[in-house]
Amino acid sequence: MLKNLGKYLFMIELGYKYIKIFRQTYFHPFITQKYAYQELSKARQAYSNKVLDFLNIKIKVIGELPKKDKILYAINHRSLLDILVMENIFSRQNKSGTWIAKQELFDDPIYGKFFQYSGCVSVDLENKRGLLTFFKKIKKTLAKVDDLNIYIFPEGERFSGEGVKELQSGAAKIAKANNLDIVPVYINDKLEQVFKSAPYKDTYTVEVHVGDIIHCENLQEQYLEFYTSIKESKQ
Repeated sequence: MLKNLGKYLFMIELGYKYIKIFRQTYFHPFITQKYAYQELSKARQAYSNKVLDFLNIKIKVIGELPKKDKILYAINHRSLLDILVMENIFSRQNKSGTWIAKQELFDDPIYGKFFQYSGCVSVDLENKRGLLTFFKKIKKTLAKVDDLNIYIFPEGERFSGEGVKELQSGAAKIAKANNLDIVPVYINDKLEQVFKSAPYKDTYTVEVHVGDIIHCENLQEQYLEFYTSIKESKQ
């Protein structure tokens, strides 16, 4: 009980400290959008690395991130740890990017400001006008920020079952509309359970697979092929 309470208090207290850091960049009147996303990405990565260090979780990457930017990273979704794990990986190559997140996360009384001020982009899947505004914002931002990557969970929500849930169409549509290559990523662990058991006395290692660049056509089939190749390599 105390173990669980301690990690939540640590994350929330640290999160509020970083909201103040995010705000300085988010509301800065004189910096470019490109510089803002770079600084917000660095701050998110610093927050994520501190939390993972506290939980005593390390990340093992199998595969390589592409050197070029303006990539859409399609990532499976299991836990709130997923973002922290990926930010740790992005920090190793100084990648800057923005997360696509549901509007309900921005409305959360505890984490809402963290998502808003850290440079994430909200999308309201139930609002057609909101979707149009969202796609316009992404296109406009990518036109101004030449090194921005897009991070998205194409399953749409956390999935606790085996394998990968059917992917929603949003990731492919964003990639097609903005001529983005897609990199599939698979976090090969049940991170919800990993988080429940943390912090660890002995370091716990999470395995993350990064695939080769694919294109938006037939994303579902290509992602499943990527997932299948991972599982077959483990047999």
